[in-house]
Amino acid sequence: MSAQWNDIIVALATPQGVGAIGVIRLSGNGCIELINQLFPSKNLINQPANTIHVGLFIDGENKIDEVVLSLFKSPKSYTGEDVVEISCHGSNYIIQQIIETCIKHGARLAKPGEFTMRAFLNGKMDLVQAEAVADLIASGTKAAQETALNQVRGGFSHVLSNLREELISFSALIELELDFSQEDVEFADRSRLKNLLDHLDKTVLELLVSFKLGNVIKNGVSVAIIGKPNAGKSTLLNTLLKENRAIVSSIAGTTRDTIEEVLNIDGILFRLIDTAGMRESLDEIESIGVEKSKEKMKTADLIVYLFDSKETNQDELSEVENEFKLLSKKYLFVGNKVDDLEQLKKMNEQSSAHCLYISAKNDMYVDVLKNKLTEAVVEGELHAEQTIVTNARHYQSLQKVSDAIGAIKKGMQENVPGDLLAIDIRQCLYHLGDITGTISNEDQLDYIFSKFCIGK
Repeated sequence: MSAQWNDIIVALATPQGVGAIGVIRLSGNGCIELINQLFPSKNLINQPANTIHVGLFIDGENKIDEVVLSLFKSPKSYTGEDVVEISCHGSNYIIQQIIETCIKHGARLAKPGEFTMRAFLNGKMDLVQAEAVADLIASGTKAAQETALNQVRGGFSHVLSNLREELISFSALIELELDFSQEDVEFADRSRLKNLLDHLDKTVLELLVSFKLGNVIKNGVSVAIIGKPNAGKSTLLNTLLKENRAIVSSIAGTTRDTIEEVLNIDGILFRLIDTAGMRESLDEIESIGVEKSKEKMKTADLIVYLFDSKETNQDELSEVENEFKLLSKKYLFVGNKVDDLEQLKKMNEQSSAHCLYISAKNDMYVDVLKNKLTEAVVEGELHAEQTIVTNARHYQSLQKVSDAIGAIKKGMQENVPGDLLAIDIRQCLYHLGDITGTISNEDQLDYIFSKFCIGK
C-alpha cells in the first residue's frame, strides 16, 4: 500500500448497487481545488470548512449530475487532510462518471482502507481505533457494535497508553542510572516499579481473559443440538427461530443432515446446528448424517443435549456427561416433551444448573433456555464501556507483553544489573506500542488495512 500520502484519492463510500444516493469521497492536498474545476456553482476555495454546497457537477460541456458537496478542511477531517464528499444520485452510471472525471483531473482510485490508514498516519487515531472502524462496519449485533464503538472512541487505547506512559517514566529513570553507574545511585524506586508491574500484569491478564468473550461477540458461538432420534431437536430449532425451518416428523431419523441457522440472543449470534439423531443405523445415508453430527459436536463451542424426559434415565445422562467432559466441552442438558406447565416448574426447581426442562412443541421454558445459552458464554452483564479484546493481533501482542512483564519481575527478584532490566522494559514497551501502532512497520500496516472495504 506504499504511496505518496499527500496525493488525492477517490472512492465510492456507499455500497455498490442502485440506491437513492451515492457518496463519493476524496481526500488529499488539492482535492478541493480539483473539485472546484468541476463545480461552477461556487468558488469552493473561498468557502469555510464544514459547509455544504448544492450545484451541478460538470466535465467541460458535459453536465453529469446535480450534487451536494461537503467540505472538510485539514486538519479537522476524518483523514486529517482536505476532504470532499460528493452526494449524487445513486445511478451506477452517474457514480462511475463522477469517479472517472475525478481521476481524469488528477485523483487516483483509493486502495482498501486507505482513508482510515491516512487518518492513522496523520495522527487522527491509533491503530486499535483504526482496526475498530472495520469491526464497527462489520458489526452485526448490538454487543459487537457497542464493543467496536468503545474501541473507536479510544477505550482500549486509553488503558494501554496510561500503563505505557508510567512504564516509560520508570524506563527513563533506569536508563539514567546507567549514566551514573560509577556512583552506585538508584533513581527508580524498585518498590513502586514492582507495584506498577503487578498492576500492569493484572490488567493484561484481564484483557487476555476478555478475548474469549470478545471472540464470541465478534464471531458468534456455534451450538450443536444433539440427542437421540425423535427427541425433538428439529422442533426446538423451529421454535427458537419462530419458523418452520426443519422438517418435523414422528418418524425417528427424519433429519439426516445438519441444518444451520443463526439466532441473535441479547446481542450474541448463536449458530444453531440441528443434527441427525445419534444412533446406530443400517441406513447408509442416515449413518453419514450421524457421523456429521459427531463432527459438529466436536467443533461446537457449546453442546445442547436434548433428550426425551419420559424415556431417558439418569444413568444415560451421566454417561453422556462423562463424554462431554472428556471433550472439554461446555454443555447443557435439555429435557423435552414435558407438556404440563406445573410439572415443568417443579422439575426445573429440582434440576441441576446444567439441566433444564422444556416443551419445545408448546414453547414453554424456551425463553429460559435462551437465557441459559447466553449465560453459558457470557459471565455477568455486558456493558458498553467494557474494555474487551476482540482482535487476534491484539491478543498475541498482549501475550508477549505478559511474557515481558514476567521477565522484568524475574530480573528484579534476581537483582540483575540495570542495563539488563532496561532491555526487558524496552521489550515490554515495544509490544505495548505494537498494539496501538506507536511502533509499527509498513508490511504490518499493509496487511491490516488491506482487509478494509474500499472507500473507508
